Parts: sequence; C-alpha cells; structure tokens
Amino acid sequence: MIAQTDPKAAYLAQRTAIDAAIQRVLDGGRYILGEEVAAFEREFAAYIGARHAIAVASGTDALVLALKAIAVGPADYVATVAHTAVATVAAIELAGARPLLLDIDPASCTLDPAALERVLAAPPGRIAAVVPVHLYGLPADLDAILPLARRYGARVIEDCAQSHGARLGTARTGALGDLAAFSFYPTKNLGALGDGGLVTTADDGLAERLRGLREYGWRERYVSDVAGMNSRLDEIQAAVLRVKLSALDADNERRAAIAAAYDHGLAGMTLTLPGRRAGASHVFYQYVVRSARRDALRAGLAARGIGTNIHYPVPVHLQPAYRGRVALAPSGLRESERAAREVLSLPLYPQLAAAVVAETIAAVKAVA
Repeated sequence: MIAQTDPKAAYLAQRTAIDAAIQRVLDGGRYILGEEVAAFEREFAAYIGARHAIAVASGTDALVLALKAIAVGPADYVATVAHTAVATVAAIELAGARPLLLDIDPASCTLDPAALERVLAAPPGRIAAVVPVHLYGLPADLDAILPLARRYGARVIEDCAQSHGARLGTARTGALGDLAAFSFYPTKNLGALGDGGLVTTADDGLAERLRGLREYGWRERYVSDVAGMNSRLDEIQAAVLRVKLSALDADNERRAAIAAAYDHGLAGMTLTLPGRRAGASHVFYQYVVRSARRDALRAGLAARGIGTNIHYPVPVHLQPAYRGRVALAPSGLRESERAAREVLSLPLYPQLAAAVVAETIAAVKAVA
C-alpha cells in the first residue's frame, strides 16, 4: 500500500542527526524550556523573518494563546473559515470568543475576501480578529484580507499550520499578520516527533504577554501576574525541530517537484487540480484534487493500493459539535460544503519516490 503521508520517512531521512539531538538533550538534563527551545525560537524567527517566536505545546495552543494575547472576550467574534481542521474553530472557543464562519474562494479553498468584506461591513457584533488559514500549503489572499481587517479594526492572526516556508511576495507566511500560529504535528512540512506549536509576532508587548501566558502567567517563577496556562514545547521536540528546520527548504522544493509531476501527469482529466495564486509560493502540505466522483475515485485508488485522505470531509459548521450553534456568514457557505464533497489528497511527502508518483498518476488515470 502506498501511504498518503509518512512521517517515519522524514525521521529516517535525518535519523543520525535527530538521534544525536535527542541524546544531547538527554545528556544535558534539562527537559522543559531550556536552551534547545530558546535556540529553536531564535532560528525559526530568523527563518520566518519575524521579530519574536514563542514555542508552545501544540498548534491548537498556539492559536488559543495568540487570541488570548489580544484579549478577546465572550462578546467578541473571530472570523475564519469552516473548510479547515476543526482545531482552528476549537481554538477560538477555547480562547473564550465566538467563531464566525465564512465561505472560501473555490479556486484556492482559502478565505474569500469578498465574504470577509461583507461581514465586516455589517457585523453581527464586534469582530475582534480574523484568522485566515493558509490551507494545503497555499497562502490565503492576505493582500486583500489585511487591508480589510485594518480598515475595520480587526487583528489578523495567520493560521500557518500548513504553510511552513510559503511566501506571499517576498515575505514568508507568519510574518504578515499581527500574530501567526504554527503547528509542528508530525505530518507537517516541519514536523516534530509529537505535538508542538509556536506563535510569531513583531510586537514586543504581545511577545512578552505570550511568554507569560504559556507558563501560568509567570514573570517571576511561581508568581502569576495574569491567568495563564501550561503550554510549553519540550526540549526534545525543539532539538528535533532544529534539525528538521535545516532541511525545510529542500523538502519544500521536493514537494513542489512532486506537485509539478502530478500537474503534468493529470492534465486534461476531469479533475480540478490545485489552484495557485500569483505572487504566492505553494509549499504543498497536501496535493488536493477535486472530483464530483470523489468517493468512487478514492475507492478505486484504494483497490489499487494507493492511499488517499480527505482534508476535510465535513465543514466545521456541519459537524455534530458545532451544527446550529456557531455563527455563519449570512450569504452561506456553499463553496465550503461543495469542497467537502469533492476534495481528495493524493500521496505527497518529500521522500516519495518518482516511481511511486508515476504509479499513482497511472492509477488515477485508470480509475478516473
């Protein structure tokens, strides 16, 4: 069976360096918020082009803490999309605010700026923040989103869980909004060997607040100045991520090469191939095609030993935990619902062999 993704392959590709990094931490004797975390924060901030990077325990926590840092409250709305990992919306509620779900642009599957403008112009209440999701590795249209948010006084928190290393113009995602949240889940472009997350910002005050919030609100140990939480990246994960960061650009180039092979091999078929945006670099966390016969295509590929996945099968507003109780854009979420019926992620990770890519293309042609 050809796996749709394979985090073990990423470990094996750098096994010697990763094992040495882990051993260094074990020998050092400090396992929480030590020099490995501090070094990774410096190195990741420099890579992104951000002034500050604050490492936390998960990508969900990164979003929660970013929202808490701007002091969202129970009367505040946070606008985002329904076609995303549920963590985006869960984080808004965990931070104490109210999600407001908007539709996507069908070409990119990212937040539709026109939908955002409509709701900002006639909001259901105060919209404190906008969380554009850089989905599948493609940056959301921040050239349009950022000026809209500024005009209406909303903060912008980038959800960069799927866009490590992507660029919009000359800037990387994570250096464009007021804050940005990253996930280091093992399958990500930059993945740990467990959970991990990080927040970037250029704002000194927000960075200081975040460092307190991630550890019980401490500035002085055991004394909480504000009500915080426990969300700390451990030293082993930081050491592993430092190793993997050194290969991120090369891995992203390999992802782009695999995507180009898929583009060429699947051209002319009755499939919608991944969209691009002028001026934006796509880092292909996923290679997502769309088909009106998605389920039949997936079943046919499985019968031929090709693993696939669906990112994501049910938009958040239609999931049992959220149906009927989260605020939706008055214009509806038609494109989000359509995408959920059609999207299919083909095998893609940097270690995927060219012969396997060719086999996958042949299988898609045979089925579709």
